[in-house]
Amino acid sequence: VRLQVQNVEKPLYRGTFHCFQSIIKQESAFGLYKGIGSPMMGLTFINALVFGVQGNTLRALGKDTPLNQFLAGSAAGAIQCIICCPMELAKTRMQLQGTGEYKLKTKNYKNSLDCLIKIYRKEGLRGINRGMVSTFIRETPSFGFYFLTYDCMTRYLGCEAEDSYVIPKLLFSGGMSGIVSWLSTYPVDVVKSRLQADGVGGVTQYNGILDCIRKSYHEEGWRVFTRGLTSTLLRAFPVNAATFATVTVFLMYMRSEDNLHECEPGPVIQQPSSL
Repeated sequence: VRLQVQNVEKPLYRGTFHCFQSIIKQESAFGLYKGIGSPMMGLTFINALVFGVQGNTLRALGKDTPLNQFLAGSAAGAIQCIICCPMELAKTRMQLQGTGEYKLKTKNYKNSLDCLIKIYRKEGLRGINRGMVSTFIRETPSFGFYFLTYDCMTRYLGCEAEDSYVIPKLLFSGGMSGIVSWLSTYPVDVVKSRLQADGVGGVTQYNGILDCIRKSYHEEGWRVFTRGLTSTLLRAFPVNAATFATVTVFLMYMRSEDNLHECEPGPVIQQPSSL
């Protein structure tokens, strides 16, 4: 976020490593965790919603095809925007608060919840849903590619429940899914961050998505839409590797024949070996 929205005329950071280094030096290690309250509050619900909607949509579509994987993932991405947009708005505002200050002289927001409350009081529902359209444009195809890539990777690597290397394969598949999903819509994420950060200093620069794209391109060229990509991809691999592997292993355990033997008397339904 810091890299995506910094002023091109007076840039604070030269790149990912310099940004990381500067935050620790100027704001201490705690500066790296600004805005953590928002993801902590929202990500549990987002992941539950995403995997629940994706699974149910795929079942409703009937056949497990690449197209249906993409459509089910897209549906999940679209629905979770309801939680994702306000969460990321609070995260962005908190991360930009007190940039370069070890101890904040003026604190606009005490925490993520306080941030959303103050935005709501000042701007109403429209304020806490700032960036909703750009979030929707980003998340819908992104989650389609997310689940499609994971499905293709696990099939290609031959992930089977009895495979002794299934965990490393799942981790790699999940990590690559995260990278592909971010690469597919990353320029939109830059626009979303800029729109959500707009007005923080009391000055509004953009009138909407197209105006943001036009002004950003005019001032900084096409590279502006790749700003912060390195740090995003460095985060995407481990986060999504852990997420997908955890969900898959949990579902494998819950569906295992051993559990069926323990929980249900009578005949056991034969489970397919394929994930």
